[in-house]
Amino acid sequence: MENMYERIRSLRVSMNMTLKELSEKTGLSISFLSQVERGNSSLAITSLQKIADVFNVSMSSFFESTVSNSFFTPVLDRKPFQIERSNSVFTRLGGDFSGKVLEPIHIVLAPRQGQDVVFNHPGEEFYYILKGKVLMMIGDKEYEMNEGDTIHFPSMLDHTWHNMTDEPVHMIAVLTPIIFHE
Repeated sequence: MENMYERIRSLRVSMNMTLKELSEKTGLSISFLSQVERGNSSLAITSLQKIADVFNVSMSSFFESTVSNSFFTPVLDRKPFQIERSNSVFTRLGGDFSGKVLEPIHIVLAPRQGQDVVFNHPGEEFYYILKGKVLMMIGDKEYEMNEGDTIHFPSMLDHTWHNMTDEPVHMIAVLTPIIFHE
């Protein structure tokens, strides 16, 4: 099975795209992309999203290529994963079937962990805090969220989060569009 870096190169080559063309479309330098393809440099989530957008694939296609085509997801079949340069741990909770539009995810934020980049994109996001306390910034407002609190907002608003405590935060997110699946 290809690793993420090999998969990026394979996609680029299969599309007859040069490193220069990928660089122009992503805004990432040719030398950086070359290092990424050789596995000599890690990718931030924002850079990975730019590459995924150019290839018209989901970010998950770089991590796992199997589709189970199932509705039931037993706990033993769940595979936690991390994104480069992030201490957050993501675990997909939903089924895997054609046409799905919701992406339910269990997220664990490490103590003092936050998103350094502010995101906005089409879709919606819903979060339910299972354990801990997290500061969510949505648009120009801050929300201090505790266990049991929820928030639901259009993803086109600038948004980010921070665990300001010394304990991990566990939360359930339900996102559209699907970010981590094909």
